[in-house]
Amino acid sequence: MTVATAPTSPRHRVVIIGSGFGGLFGAQALKDADVDITLISRTTHHLFQPLLYQVATGILSEGAIAPTTREILARQKNVRAIAGEVTDIDLSARTVTSEILGRTTVTEYDSLLVAAGAGQSYFGNDHFAQHAPGMKSIDDALELRGRIFGAFELAELASTPAEIERLLTFVVVGAGPTGVEMAGQIAELAHRTLQHDFRRIDPRKARIVLLDGADQVLPSFGQKLGGKARRQLEKMGVEVRLGEMVVDLDATGLTTKDRDGNETRIEALTKVWAAGVQASPLGRMLAEQSGAKTDRAGRVEVAPDLTLPGHPEVYVVGDLMALDKLPGVAQVAIQGAQHAAKAIEARAAGGARSEPFSYFDKGSMATISRFSAVASIGKVRFSGLVAWLLWLGVHLLYLIGFKTRVTTLLHWAISFVGRGRTERVVTEQQVFARNLIHRLGRAEAYPSLPRVPGDRGELEEGGDDRGQERAAG
Repeated sequence: MTVATAPTSPRHRVVIIGSGFGGLFGAQALKDADVDITLISRTTHHLFQPLLYQVATGILSEGAIAPTTREILARQKNVRAIAGEVTDIDLSARTVTSEILGRTTVTEYDSLLVAAGAGQSYFGNDHFAQHAPGMKSIDDALELRGRIFGAFELAELASTPAEIERLLTFVVVGAGPTGVEMAGQIAELAHRTLQHDFRRIDPRKARIVLLDGADQVLPSFGQKLGGKARRQLEKMGVEVRLGEMVVDLDATGLTTKDRDGNETRIEALTKVWAAGVQASPLGRMLAEQSGAKTDRAGRVEVAPDLTLPGHPEVYVVGDLMALDKLPGVAQVAIQGAQHAAKAIEARAAGGARSEPFSYFDKGSMATISRFSAVASIGKVRFSGLVAWLLWLGVHLLYLIGFKTRVTTLLHWAISFVGRGRTERVVTEQQVFARNLIHRLGRAEAYPSLPRVPGDRGELEEGGDDRGQERAAG
């Protein structure tokens, strides 16, 4: 294993962990600051997570919602992006350790912005993940695309009504925005897009079930909008089942339990898990070193100015921070990162800035189907076509890059005005790779990359790296 330290800089050194909304917008906010930024991310793209469900249901390509981080930041000369999964943060030494394919890099910092985000939570039942992918990454969306379209293909080959019914039953767990949007699009896919594509089966007979232990759909939107969303889903043929929790899940179905203790088995090959989030393990790492507390989701309780208690040089934003019960949405991450960037810039200039973070709620929106959405902006609540058009405009605005906006608009026109879905290609790797990697284990799935003489990070005896990466161990 090669361990190397990144090049040092005479300027204020900023390390940003994560390339999501918090990490990317934080880096961009420091564009004109007299600092050197190192952005470390386990992926090489910026993910527009709110549209993942459209990748999973064949509306958009992965490239449309995941532009390359390097391309986005290409003209920002004070930022350097490196790939790697952060394995350690040493608050005392002010270093961040990242690893990729056996190459370990140690990066020093003067200011640290942690925007590592969150993953899917299965509420202690992590084995559910084997048969019910979440909705947190491009890999998740592509796997779900393969599972959803693959279910229709297998149903065309099925020989019994019971087998066809199981294959054409789709269960979405979680009635928040992601679950509602996912259930709505699977319903549109079955009832509209695919209705003429098969000969032995009728896709319109597909059963789409939306499950949640809560009392209503879209709880954060209030009862009025939640009720409208539920009625629209049911009009589309979605079976909404509230007050039920998943107690068991396997390859061919799942078991739910209602509040009276009654258990029900649902036979379904395709399950989508859209319930619950769990903060990055880095949250616990920061808490253990600083003495900060974490909440049930593993988020770090930060000071009002978003700093880690006892460490004014460390900022935690987005899904990894816990402050004033702020929701885990993109705007919280964006505004938090921009607030932290202003403080870092002031700190780099020799000043001090410890103003408390003030979040401006720009509202919430969720689509149900084409031409139908719900929106909550301030005290205003509305739904239908107007909300859907507003949803389109806002999401186009926050997509990165002109090319992405144009192609996304074109795909939307094809899918929403017409019947087509341009992204229906699926592969075996999409469906099976995640579980195979898990079974193989990290060492087998991600082998170390062999080194060659003179490779950066391996300092030859008696040599001089002249400011390049140098061996640290």
